[in-house]
Amino acid sequence: MTEEAKKKAPAKKAAPKAAPKAAAKKAEKAPKSGKTVTVEQIGSPIAREASQRATLIGLGLNKLHRTRTLEDTPCVRGMIHKVRHLVRVVDAA
Repeated sequence: MTEEAKKKAPAKKAAPKAAPKAAAKKAEKAPKSGKTVTVEQIGSPIAREASQRATLIGLGLNKLHRTRTLEDTPCVRGMIHKVRHLVRVVDAA
């Protein structure tokens, strides 16, 4: 063997570990109002836009006639509005 083959590659230095970030703490959630909305999937996501399929998954629905009780927030209401032709609001308590 030649001298070049005997030489080893230089050892890699370990990356320095970052200090724990203060911003990484769990975000404080707004107090729950106790209002819920129950939705049922009545339409198939087949031949729909990928964003509509993803919205159904975000709502926790993936098969026909499945129901899900969700917290009644503007975010959830917006998701329901986006796929309103595929879901039915069963109960808004």
